[in-house]
Amino acid sequence: MLKHRGFPSRLTGTDFQFTIRRASKEGPTKIIRRERFRDRKSMDRAADEGFMAALWYQFGEETFERGNLDAGRLSWLFGREVVPAEDPFDPQSYDALLRIDRAKAEASFPAVFAGDVELPEEDDDDWDE
Repeated sequence: MLKHRGFPSRLTGTDFQFTIRRASKEGPTKIIRRERFRDRKSMDRAADEGFMAALWYQFGEETFERGNLDAGRLSWLFGREVVPAEDPFDPQSYDALLRIDRAKAEASFPAVFAGDVELPEEDDDDWDE
């Protein structure tokens, strides 16, 4: 499993996780498309925005490997702002390739692309476990 060095592990000041520390013994969690309803809590929306900001800063329009990115957090963006970059796509693989659909991401998170979102801080955790 690829570990994305420099990627924040969570949204600063919260328990909203962005990355995982190690591969699951049961295998990768499947990435699914989760529905985002208008009445979601503001912290949930902030976590989505912070995660998108981190993705955009780290990868931009380049294809990226799922690696240690949290499947739950990816699932909130999957099928809209984050899309498969390969066909066939295996949603249950750490090696799955993804990319940001800039047009959809910019429509959903305009502040990220305007530079108005502060990036979550990188944790100083030891990732060599």
